[in-house]
Amino acid sequence: MNVTEAKTPRPVMGLYDKPMWESINAKAMRLQRCRTCRTWLYPPGPACPRCLSCELEWAPVSGRGRVVSWVVFHRQYLPAYPPPYNAISVRLEEGPCMISNLEGAMPDEESIGRAVRLVYATMPDGMVLPRFVLDGT
Repeated sequence: MNVTEAKTPRPVMGLYDKPMWESINAKAMRLQRCRTCRTWLYPPGPACPRCLSCELEWAPVSGRGRVVSWVVFHRQYLPAYPPPYNAISVRLEEGPCMISNLEGAMPDEESIGRAVRLVYATMPDGMVLPRFVLDGT
């Protein structure tokens, strides 16, 4: 099986994930935000972890963030991801950290703290995933 035939692993849908994945599929990612204290939530959930309010809304994110950590995998674990491939942790400007991939370049020793911006990658099987590129690229 080659990469173009490999199925992208589907997200595990929890009780609160569907609106987020619908917004990613529309290439306009939204995350939950507390209407009471304005805290951003990721992953989505039933209540604000800061003030415990259940008054939540789905709001668009800026897509800007900074690399917190990264790793390059040299072993294949899933058919859709041939090695080498990377995983990065990004702290969004809004506050939450997300795990994703860096597009266009492998992270290196100078990647920590680098500015990144959100892009949407359409996989060969049509799945849309949020990815990041170095800001200014």
